[in-house]
Amino acid sequence: MSTGDLLNVQPSELKFPFELRKQSACSIQLINKSDKYVAFKVKTTNPKKYCVRPNTCIILPGAACNVIVTMQAQKEAPPDMQCKDKFLLQSVAVPDGATTKDITADMFNKEVGNVVEDFKLRVTYIPANPPSPVPEEPEEGLSPIASVLENGDQHSLLLEAVSRSLQEPKEKSAEVWSTISRLTEEKALALQQHKQLCEELELMKRHVNKKRTGTFSLFLVLLVGLLIGYILKST
Repeated sequence: MSTGDLLNVQPSELKFPFELRKQSACSIQLINKSDKYVAFKVKTTNPKKYCVRPNTCIILPGAACNVIVTMQAQKEAPPDMQCKDKFLLQSVAVPDGATTKDITADMFNKEVGNVVEDFKLRVTYIPANPPSPVPEEPEEGLSPIASVLENGDQHSLLLEAVSRSLQEPKEKSAEVWSTISRLTEEKALALQQHKQLCEELELMKRHVNKKRTGTFSLFLVLLVGLLIGYILKST
C-alpha cells in the first residue's frame, strides 16, 4: 500500500491475470485520509490498451473510491510475460463542495503552485489459470482408501475408489463397486427405518391425545352428575 498526505492507495502494483484474446481487470482502492475534498486523476503510458473507470473523481473526507482498470484482450504475450506499462495516479486538495464536473487539467499542474501527490503503479502479469497442486502420494503400506479415511474425507474416499477401480484388475474393481452398492442399500434401509419410526411416533401421539380427551370427558360427566345431585338435594 502507498500512502501520502491525502490518499492511501492499495495496491501499489497492478496485477492482471493474463490470457490471450480475453479482457482482464483489477481494482485500485483509494481512501481519503484527510479532512479535505480530494480530486484524483489516473494516467497511463499506454492509454489505448487500458480502460480506467473512473479516471477522475472527487473523494470526500474519510470516504473511499474503487477504480476499475480493464486491460483489453491481447493477441500475443510479451516476452517472458514482462510488462513495461505504468500508471500514474495524481491527487490534489480542492475546495469543499467541489464535484467531478469541477475537475480541470490545471488542478494537477505543479508549475502553477498546486501541491500534487503522485503515485506510480507498476503493471505485472500473472497466469490466468495457475496449475493445480499435485496431490501427495499415500504412505507406503496404506491403501488409498485407508489414507483418505485418516483424513476424514468421505467424499474423497468415494472419488478415489472409483478412480482406482478404472485402473486396477477387474477383481478389485468388482469389489469396489460391490462396496458402493452395499453402502447405497444400507443408506436406503436407514431412510426407510427412519420414515417408519416417524409414522409410529405420529400414531402414538394421536393415541395419547385421544386418551386424554376421553378422560377429560368422563371427568366432566361425573362433575355434572354431582352438581345435579347437589341441586336436587338442596330443593
